[in-house]
Amino acid sequence: MGIETEKITRVVEWTECRDLFDEHEQVALEYTDAITLSDSDVDDALFARVRQFFDDDAIVELTELIAWENASSKFNRALRIGSQGLWNR
Repeated sequence: MGIETEKITRVVEWTECRDLFDEHEQVALEYTDAITLSDSDVDDALFARVRQFFDDDAIVELTELIAWENASSKFNRALRIGSQGLWNR
C-alpha cells in the first residue's frame, strides 16, 4: 500500500486541495495542524471528530507521531541539522 505522490507533494497545502484526501485523512491533517501550529489548539469539536475515525489506541499513536515529528524538527533546527535527502521530488 503506497501513498500517491501528489498527496505527498501537496500535503502542506492540504486545505487547498481537500478533494485529494478522504475524510479520515482530512481529520488527521486538521488534528496535526492543531497540534503543530502555535496559534491553534485541539478544541473539543475537533477531538470529537478525531474520535469518530480513530479508536483510543490509534489516537495515542497518531498524537505520539505528531509530537515526535514536531520535537525532532525543533531539535534538528536548533542544532542546524539539515535534511538528510531521503526523499526527492
